[in-house]
Amino acid sequence: MRFLFVFVCLFLPLSAYAACEGRDLRPELSAEMQDQIQQALVDFPYPEGNHWIATKDGATLHLIGTVHTNDARMDAVVERLEPTLSQADSFFFEVTKAEMDAFQQGLAKDLSPVLITSGPTLIDMIPAEQWETLSQGLADRGIPSWMGAKMRPWFLSMTLGVPPCMVHEPNASYGMDARLTDLAAEYDIPQFSLETTAELMAMFNEFPMEQQVQSLVRMADAFESSEDQLATMLNAYLEEKHGEILQFARLQGLETSGLTEEIFDEEWDGFEEQLLIGRNNNWMAHILDIQDQTAVIAVGAGHLGGEHGLLNLLEQAGYTLERGPF
Repeated sequence: MRFLFVFVCLFLPLSAYAACEGRDLRPELSAEMQDQIQQALVDFPYPEGNHWIATKDGATLHLIGTVHTNDARMDAVVERLEPTLSQADSFFFEVTKAEMDAFQQGLAKDLSPVLITSGPTLIDMIPAEQWETLSQGLADRGIPSWMGAKMRPWFLSMTLGVPPCMVHEPNASYGMDARLTDLAAEYDIPQFSLETTAELMAMFNEFPMEQQVQSLVRMADAFESSEDQLATMLNAYLEEKHGEILQFARLQGLETSGLTEEIFDEEWDGFEEQLLIGRNNNWMAHILDIQDQTAVIAVGAGHLGGEHGLLNLLEQAGYTLERGPF
């Protein structure tokens, strides 16, 4: 699934590893699609840059856009950032590694946050044709259909958003956020979360099961995450073009979903509201409390730009913004 996979990589801490051999699809786009992407970026605040410095009164914030997918090219980025970020007083992540580890340990005792543990499973709620499509996607990733049937719809969507070539790879979760976690630990800099795992689970399960299933059924034919989408996303990230990759993902998603533009936009807007806008607003309450210190704010790159992005929200809150080296 082209567009949700990009949301997953930019916004969510999935375990994935870029060992796939894909090609960047952007040079192959039609002139019409390239023009559509550029037009969409005309009024898109802060479409580029993975390192921005926001200052106000005594606070200096280094906002670092991350992806949660491993790529060896990030080592050089961290080396360039280290002299600056190692001087910070604190690091803020979406969710710290310590809290995520504790959540995963809790799943060993209670799987209900991610699995349907009672009542009908997805195979009972999804039409046979769509379930066959989803089952094939699970099989491509080595997951039995019966196991997928027990996944909550949002968790199944994320699972199918990871290309098969990335499943069971070593160093799966060592993306930019993990590298910065190690950097903070190396310099004994305190780490904090912008949200809790409980808040994340509440967000994913905010909508009734019937509504989640309806969305999953609508998008069943669009689950085509591939090595090429991964390569495109990572290249755009390292070029610091997070606005471009989001617009690319939207257009590619519309093309492959088979949905009308009206229905697709409804799904896209729902993902954006859930994964981006609401979370950014919640995070700002914590970010604005940072006073008289230098802090690193390391979040998925997709959270930086756009009308509801952190950079625009900080500008509206009176911060001065300057693009930093990456």
